[in-house]
Amino acid sequence: MATGTLVDVVMPQMGVSVSEGTITRWAKAVGETIEADETIVEISTDKVDTEVPSPASGVVRELFAGEGDTVPVNTRIAVIDTGGEGGGGGDDTPAEAPQEAPAEPRAEAAPAPAEPAAPAEGNGHNGDGRTFVSPVVARMVSEHGLDINAIPGTGRGGRVTKKDVQGFIDSGAAAAPAQAPEVHDVPHFAPPEAPETAEPADPAPAPPAAPAAPTVEVAAAGEAGPGEELYRFNTIRKVIARHMRHSLETAAQVTTVIEVDMTGVVNLRRKWKPEYQSRYGVNLTYVPFVARATIDAIGRWPWVNAEVRGETALIKRYVNLGMAVAVDDAKGLMVPVIQHAEEKNLVGLSRSVIDLADKARTKTLSNDEMSGGTFTITNPGVFGALIGTPIIPEGQVAILDVEAIVKRPVVVTDDHGNDAIAIRHMMFLCLSYDHRLVDGAYAAQFMAQVKTNLESWDEQAFGL
Repeated sequence: MATGTLVDVVMPQMGVSVSEGTITRWAKAVGETIEADETIVEISTDKVDTEVPSPASGVVRELFAGEGDTVPVNTRIAVIDTGGEGGGGGDDTPAEAPQEAPAEPRAEAAPAPAEPAAPAEGNGHNGDGRTFVSPVVARMVSEHGLDINAIPGTGRGGRVTKKDVQGFIDSGAAAAPAQAPEVHDVPHFAPPEAPETAEPADPAPAPPAAPAAPTVEVAAAGEAGPGEELYRFNTIRKVIARHMRHSLETAAQVTTVIEVDMTGVVNLRRKWKPEYQSRYGVNLTYVPFVARATIDAIGRWPWVNAEVRGETALIKRYVNLGMAVAVDDAKGLMVPVIQHAEEKNLVGLSRSVIDLADKARTKTLSNDEMSGGTFTITNPGVFGALIGTPIIPEGQVAILDVEAIVKRPVVVTDDHGNDAIAIRHMMFLCLSYDHRLVDGAYAAQFMAQVKTNLESWDEQAFGL
């Protein structure tokens, strides 16, 4: 049997913090032919679920891992023979089971890391909340402005293949423009107004549905008692657990809480929300206000935007702002990053928040959008939470917890020093910080600056 150059397929790295991936399905078996850019394997990481394209055309000669196996990044998982012939039944055909690497020479070039799959709610949807569209298909759909749901899929499970897209384009059906995407609210990033203060034009959002169990595999019978169900952690939940435990074991974590009068911000948002929707096509939430006020405070108190390295600290004069997102399929928490957030005004921050939240939930984040964070904001207040003590992300020294905005009677003092009781929109902000670098007094002064920025908002100075 003729043998050409052997090309390795490796487990791609889908982000700086990703160290391994789980093989969910092999699209090709040993002995089957495959075209360059055709999907060879589907993988799942703690960041995305995606398909890995073949780096070359040829015949699949060996598979070094089975479905369900978790493999470190940059590890060889398959071999493609660019000069062999298919068949799969000859004596020279390697077995499908994982085995040691053959001694034949191989091309040293490894495939580029796979790009996250583009979202699709129709063709390519596998029925369990995940969508698989190959990077090649995603690129073609994007370049031609196509609606993936309008393309008939001939692949396994009705998935859209490269040939399906090309045929759709050649048929002329692609001439019709795809429907413009709707602008969606981002409930996780916007603390809701208290129900009693909701306005007819801006009603409070409906309570979010209870999340599903954060696991995927039901344990075998006999491992749980009557009325109990035992679930096994999936890959993402294992990674989250490991990172959170390591962060607690490494950093000296302390939390400081401050109360902010958000009445001025509430009024500004009410004033500018219709203008933002009509002029920029974005929904103005509270998080961009908090983000901009925080970024400005970091400029004056930069040690909260740092990284501890042994007995040194790297102070960063730029702000890569992490925004925690609870993903809809209950696989846990993702923290996409707004790169150089200090350069963005309220409009830019609003766009970035919505864009990254949508990408996180559809698993289409790029490597740059998943890494490099220097300071993180999380927002459990959208679910009605009032106080929290979040865990600091690894590689950072602080995380800001944004809680619910509620109406409460408070004592206010007028310009003449007279006290009165008034109804105000109040919110708690909670800062968890690493006491190895940040002391309590420094953290309190940083929080006081954030409070001042929010309570005395200058819409001109902040680019509103």
